[in-house]
Amino acid sequence: MSVPFSIDFAAIETAAERIAGHVLRTPLVPAPRLSELTGASVLVKHENMQATASFKERGAVNKLLTLDAAERERGVIAMSAGNHAQAVAYHARRFDVPATIVMPETTPLVKVENTRGHGARVVLHGETLYESAERARELAQAEGLVFVHPYDDPAVMAGQGTIAREMLEDAPDLDVLIIPLGGGGLMAGNAIAAKALKPGIELVGVEAALYPSFHNAVSKGDLPIGGPTLAEGIAVKTVGVQTLPIVAQLVSDIVLVGEDLIERAVNAYACLQHTLAEGAGAAGLAAMLEQPGRYAGRKVGLILCGGNIDTRLLAAIMVRELEREGRIVSFRLTTSDRPGLLGKVASLLGDEGANILEVSHGRLFLDVPAKGVTLDVTVETRSDSHARAIEAALRQQGFAPHRIFPRGQEAG
Repeated sequence: MSVPFSIDFAAIETAAERIAGHVLRTPLVPAPRLSELTGASVLVKHENMQATASFKERGAVNKLLTLDAAERERGVIAMSAGNHAQAVAYHARRFDVPATIVMPETTPLVKVENTRGHGARVVLHGETLYESAERARELAQAEGLVFVHPYDDPAVMAGQGTIAREMLEDAPDLDVLIIPLGGGGLMAGNAIAAKALKPGIELVGVEAALYPSFHNAVSKGDLPIGGPTLAEGIAVKTVGVQTLPIVAQLVSDIVLVGEDLIERAVNAYACLQHTLAEGAGAAGLAAMLEQPGRYAGRKVGLILCGGNIDTRLLAAIMVRELEREGRIVSFRLTTSDRPGLLGKVASLLGDEGANILEVSHGRLFLDVPAKGVTLDVTVETRSDSHARAIEAALRQQGFAPHRIFPRGQEAG
């Protein structure tokens, strides 16, 4: 027996009219290099181009524009540690509505200051979003503020649903939409819109494997929830009361993706699509990397739902991917300590076309002879096969190379 939904397609149509001119109608862009990577025909909806770099603006704007004069004067309150906070704060200032954002005390300072920079009053409370939400509701009650929930609100859900409406307007022949799942607001709104416009379209939800909240709720599972994830934007322990029935009835499958695939997807967006994706924003592509055969030959729409990623983290991800591909490689060489050793190694590596990134000597290890030395060399290569050729050349010259892998283990 189906459960009545809290929104319908008419609400999304109304939301589209309401938010027009306040948020960007983002482009749906063909992604030929991602298509080559996955075997599907991939189109990407670039919600990272919004003013605060995420889709959250759509729901926030729709909610703010439904307030009456008295509510606008009293103001709004939200709880968030990231994109929702900035979206509410940014547009509340545009509409001259006082905004209070409750954030966990553990929120990185840069996010706190960005939210304050949009003119919001920031209240730091608790270690988790659950504790922040409790405090937000207390303040809402005490001060008469309108609570703007990040996902479990019909106006917010309807605003997010305008994305699929635009996607199917631009590409009505899409076969599949793959959408990240946190609390479910993004999926719920877009599932309603997509099924209204194209009933036969397949909807696939994606969760970080560490946070299988919808997977558990829909399948009655009990997979553990929690842990550090790159996709913190969808790291939600409790699904929405209003979003759950929509997801349960309209979404064909919920895919869980590991951290390695999320990293690969972030890197692929940066290197192949030349755009920034945060972990949650890249989750849809990660699902395609998890099951490429499932989408082969099909036309797939991805929502790059957010691009707020720390540049240092992005740099680390890109280097880690180069290590996975064998394009940055470390060798430990063990040999006798003699003058000119470093020059000989450098010349050999140069002849083999390797670029030296780092060198470290070790003379005090007990597993090295008293007159011996270890030399750890990190080099940049063209490919994994090039790395193997370099290793063979080092071995041929008597350097007994051992490959040092990213986690620190050696392979002889």
